[in-house]
Amino acid sequence: MAELETLTTMTYEVTGRIARITLNRPARGNGITLDLPRELAACVERANLDPRVHVIALAGNGKGFCGGYDLAASAEGAMQGLAAGEAPAGSPLDPAVIARNHDPGATWDPTVDFAMMSRNVRGFMSLFHGDKPVVCKVHGFCVAGGTDLALCSDLLVIEDDAKIGYPPARVWGVPTTALWVHRIGLEKAKRLLFTGDCLSGREAVAWGLAIESWPRAELDARVEALLERIARLPVNQLVLHKLLLNQSVASQGLYATQALATYFDGIARHTPEGYGFQQRAMAAGFRAAVRERDEPFGDAGPSTFKG
Repeated sequence: MAELETLTTMTYEVTGRIARITLNRPARGNGITLDLPRELAACVERANLDPRVHVIALAGNGKGFCGGYDLAASAEGAMQGLAAGEAPAGSPLDPAVIARNHDPGATWDPTVDFAMMSRNVRGFMSLFHGDKPVVCKVHGFCVAGGTDLALCSDLLVIEDDAKIGYPPARVWGVPTTALWVHRIGLEKAKRLLFTGDCLSGREAVAWGLAIESWPRAELDARVEALLERIARLPVNQLVLHKLLLNQSVASQGLYATQALATYFDGIARHTPEGYGFQQRAMAAGFRAAVRERDEPFGDAGPSTFKG
């Protein structure tokens, strides 16, 4: 897979029986661009096909795991910052098409949004559908679209004081992978998405979102211990267990819900409030728009962790 030789958003390496995927844009909070889901899927596919690999470790470089979509580029620039560089002219990933589709004065085509975001969902869900178990390590922060990566993983181990949640529930977003209910149950998912509030790492364990939380000084060692323990099992056992357990989620209607959520995410960015948020980001900068959005709730939002 030549694509892995030119990764721009992450790194990939194999040590022993562990494939390590590490988000690697720390200066941008490991923010998500349209390249990231594509590169993620390529890394997972490499791990799937490598007989040495028993388990995948997902982590992020820098101050935190992932601050969500790189909205400082996209919201401030009418979504152009999200566009992939080699998209054919006129395609849903063409920067001109994306920008035009987010112009309040132009007609919105929901299928353009769906084509763009469903492609991202497929990339995130490569973690869920991949043959090998995925252990996600979260430190610092995991917010907005970053939670798609964490929730699509099989096991989440988090720093005690990390921040995890979906603040765009307040304006300009719907979680496209739609895994919150499956991970923590209906009432708890409503509690988070009706407010946009975040959980600490300790709270994430208490709510059933994460399997373990540890102080930062112990986090790496604890994750490595879990990875080594999983890696002791034969690959065939791990593949069978993951496939079996994931069927229970699929049978609950996950894929239909994801299609709905992906359309709803586009709608959320084209409401009067969504346009207002985008216009404010373009005028004052994304950090200011997020700060103004989140200040009434008593938290600073993901802008705290940017730059």
